[in-house]
Amino acid sequence: MATNTVQLTDIIDTVVYQDLPAIDSPERTAFYESGIVVRNSLLDGIANAPGKTAELPFWRDIDADNEPNLSNDNPATEGDTHKIIQGDQVARKAFLNKGLSETDLASELAMGGDAMRRIRARVDTYWMRQWQRRLVASCNGIYANNIKASGSGGNDADMVYDASGATNDDVGAATVFNRQNFTTAAFTAGDAYDRAEAVAVHSVVYKRMIDNDDIDFIPDSQGRMTIPTFLGLRVIVDDGMPFTPAAGSAGGADAPKFTSIIFGNGAFGWGEGSPRLPVEVQREARQGNGGGIEILWTRKTWLLHPFGFAVSTTKTPASVSFDLAELAEDDTWERVVDRKNVPLSFLVTNG
Repeated sequence: MATNTVQLTDIIDTVVYQDLPAIDSPERTAFYESGIVVRNSLLDGIANAPGKTAELPFWRDIDADNEPNLSNDNPATEGDTHKIIQGDQVARKAFLNKGLSETDLASELAMGGDAMRRIRARVDTYWMRQWQRRLVASCNGIYANNIKASGSGGNDADMVYDASGATNDDVGAATVFNRQNFTTAAFTAGDAYDRAEAVAVHSVVYKRMIDNDDIDFIPDSQGRMTIPTFLGLRVIVDDGMPFTPAAGSAGGADAPKFTSIIFGNGAFGWGEGSPRLPVEVQREARQGNGGGIEILWTRKTWLLHPFGFAVSTTKTPASVSFDLAELAEDDTWERVVDRKNVPLSFLVTNG
């Protein structure tokens, strides 16, 4: 018996769908707009090229520890020369897809409004959130790797300042977000501290920033004073930021901990490839007891990579691409540049 439910093939032209601009895309996120994620045609080309991994070579700086030659007037004296060398960042592409069944989705779309706009808003928002989660998960992995590499962790890690107290009794003015703790974290980058462009925080930390009257607002592209800033840095508020609740995993009196991330310009590079079929509608006539079920499939090929890092040569994902949990593990990333050249710093506080 045929179903009376509106089908996705009734309302979606996949060719038109692909040509429409995304309602929500990574380029409309605060992470992208702040300049901490940079997309360019080179990375797009790499994302479109064959293979699961990509090499991102870069020129290392001139070694400032080598003194210059001292000039003289002896023609027999030849000056020493030095060279610059290339480094290599190895990135891994993400091949992703999402299927949405019409049985739940199409019936909702049929209730009214413009169906095409409704479905685009639903799907694109999902992908935008996944993009942000992959970025934050990669940051979590870099943080965990830096703690692991330090041996004892905490303030021995050269990208992390941990001001937090271990228990609720330890929490006080010095263990929560404040300017001094922020600048201490920022200066883990030494004299490269001024590369900072944005700070991403959990909403609990943002509330404290507001309560401390530390937030200024600047106009957005429409002239509205809606973009929050802290010491001139754009503030990105996201409850997906790393957070350990009170009592932690062991119970007892463990204090809550929040990780805020300070980003410099170009902290991440981003390229987007083109899957063979970015959008596809699948019909299963026998499913639904013959009533028919349709599924909208959307696919993405992303290259989202932190500057100054390579995927560990000993790390292989369980599938073709890293999932969120794998991106956040402490053995996924290897730093391949000096600490000062990494536009990331981490601050851990109790709120």
